[in-house]
Amino acid sequence: MDNVHYSSSDRIGEIILQRGKHNPLDLETLQQLISAFERSAEQDKCVLFKASGPNFTVGADIKYMHQLAGDTSGFSAFSAAFQQLTRVMLGHPGIIIIGLHGWVVGGGFEISLSADLRFASPDTRIKLPELSLGTMFSNASTKLLPQIVGMGRAKEVMLLGQELSADRALQIGLYNRLCDDLDAEMQATAELIAREIDGKALQLAKRLIHDNAEATIEETLHRELEVMEELSDHPAFLDTIRSFSEK
Repeated sequence: MDNVHYSSSDRIGEIILQRGKHNPLDLETLQQLISAFERSAEQDKCVLFKASGPNFTVGADIKYMHQLAGDTSGFSAFSAAFQQLTRVMLGHPGIIIIGLHGWVVGGGFEISLSADLRFASPDTRIKLPELSLGTMFSNASTKLLPQIVGMGRAKEVMLLGQELSADRALQIGLYNRLCDDLDAEMQATAELIAREIDGKALQLAKRLIHDNAEATIEETLHRELEVMEELSDHPAFLDTIRSFSEK
């Protein structure tokens, strides 16, 4: 059985991490995730990223990493796959909704920072043990986490490496929603996006938000103007204007 399952219906994709009770990440699993997100990018307006079992993922497969001891090229390939997954997720033109539950540890949590929306169940527990293990963070988390929760809180999470409960993570802004019925809320949000939000405008908006994260105000205004002009003759916009004028 593959470690990652991908399916798509009505422009809503579903990527499920399915590698046993703890869903540890090795090179093969990361490559399968990269492939799944690349396939999804070709057709999905929204994709749900989930995991089977009691835990979303405990992060890097420690047994696999032990096998890589002394294998510089193997460790490099493994580390590079984490970074490539971040590139593919951030470059996805649709909306990635990730659903976290159980333990979300290390690189597994760092992957979640590249999702557009983060939903979590009340049993979610987060821990970044990298520094206590003498290793380092990945997946652009040293940039993304401060952008999401602020520099002070990011330092607290990353430098202290203490466990975060679901409530505390919500309090500091790591999640968009804490959900009693995680699957149902993810599906309802995906259906809302697929039904009511124009695909082209959505793609351009996501690109603007990413591109303007460190742009000046003048650069941002210029880019927004370019996109508005690009959409001025877009069928969805023209149909809306026509419908409004007829009323």
